[in-house]
Amino acid sequence: MTSSMHDNRHTAATGSHAATTTDTDRETQTTFGQDAATSARTPKGTSVKDARDTAAAQSGDPPSVNDCEASQIAQSSTRSPATKPLSVEEASTQLLAAARVIDGSEWLPTMDCLGRVLAKPVISRADLPGWDNSAMDGYALRAADLQASNGWLPLSQRIAAGHCGTPLMPGTAARIFTGAPLPEGADTVVVQEVCEPERDGVRVNAEISAGDNIRRRGEELQAGSQVLAAGTRLGPQHLGLAAGVGAAQLQVFRRLRVAMLASGDELVMPGEPLAPGQIYNSNRFLFRALLQGLGCEVIDLGIVKDDREATLAALSHAAEQADLVMASGGVSVGEEDHVRPAVEQLGSLDLWRVAMKPGKPLAFGRIRETPFIGSPGNPVSLFVTFCLFARPFIERMQGISAARMPTPLMLPAGFELTKPVKRHDYQRARVAFDSAGQASIQRFHSSSSAALSSLTWANGLVVIPPGESIAIGDLVAFLPFSELVPGCASR
Repeated sequence: MTSSMHDNRHTAATGSHAATTTDTDRETQTTFGQDAATSARTPKGTSVKDARDTAAAQSGDPPSVNDCEASQIAQSSTRSPATKPLSVEEASTQLLAAARVIDGSEWLPTMDCLGRVLAKPVISRADLPGWDNSAMDGYALRAADLQASNGWLPLSQRIAAGHCGTPLMPGTAARIFTGAPLPEGADTVVVQEVCEPERDGVRVNAEISAGDNIRRRGEELQAGSQVLAAGTRLGPQHLGLAAGVGAAQLQVFRRLRVAMLASGDELVMPGEPLAPGQIYNSNRFLFRALLQGLGCEVIDLGIVKDDREATLAALSHAAEQADLVMASGGVSVGEEDHVRPAVEQLGSLDLWRVAMKPGKPLAFGRIRETPFIGSPGNPVSLFVTFCLFARPFIERMQGISAARMPTPLMLPAGFELTKPVKRHDYQRARVAFDSAGQASIQRFHSSSSAALSSLTWANGLVVIPPGESIAIGDLVAFLPFSELVPGCASR
């Protein structure tokens, strides 16, 4: 039986637990999530195979579990992680140091690159703007001519955006619109709001200065300058800028292939009948959506029963086809938790426990050459450990150079904590505003890691460090969901 089964049954039997506490994390904003070791860009390795494995690979069939075990024994011995839980900072540093950028990139139309990661910098092909142009709708003129004509000038031409005018006749003005090229000879644009059409000309009813309302050529970007750096995840603003400098195609990293599985005899897909002791497999939907939100190519291996041989076979098969293997459930110490010992049998387990709540039994290791991350089976534990550890690890593998935790917002607590927690606690919380518009952090009434509804109620996590009490008004560290998970809005 998985840890998810234990906690979900316990929650169903006892109802909501009393809320755990929250506390300011003054160290969090400077320690957790800092850049660890620089990740080398290395190709994904291939496992050592004996003759039977090679034949199986050529035939398209995955190697058998026994073959995988024999191959692993030939490579190295299994290394067990330290028994003492790591701090959140230590675990984060260890994971990021182990991340390797995937090999392989592709050229795509710029229009199709939303959410992808740049593999090659974008260089501007031209100055931006490409010419001196008007920043406003108004009138282009020589400032000296206006001063000499008592504020009135005749109109000599009209210049709309996308069209070029002729050189400006001395002593005249040109009607001009935003973005239109400045005619030769003009040195000022006067906004239409201070102008008054009069006879066949225009009267300017304001003091002006030469150079007003003109965007000069190259003032934003110059030809040959770097516009976007490699390792940038492309948002709408990046695509707009790339198109603005003439980039019709962009070179981006291929999608990271992530194999995901959930373990547990109690799991049933929505729409199927529930037998006694069974629960709907919400983790599969949560897990898949988190990976898709990061732009991963998801290899969904479904539900793996609580069986050692089935778990070994599923993990072995996953490692053969993915850049990263992830699992929910089966990483604790129960008799039916088979994922952790299976990873140790097939490869190595480098990290197992983290001094945090929820998500203490976080597992990290390798299945032969393929990295593995395993989270507890409870949905809140899955969500929190994904946000704090898996997301930065995945982003580093995707080629994002700035993969790290965001700096928390420091906001006043709208709750009290009189009994300090024993380890870093990431509780579901949200920003609330009083009638005067003052913000404070409210926390969910239950600290149960099985309470998936807490994630829809919350819009972030409040970080409570161990050993501290909290009074109403104390500053606490708050991590908004919008900064932790792409596409997850904070209300």
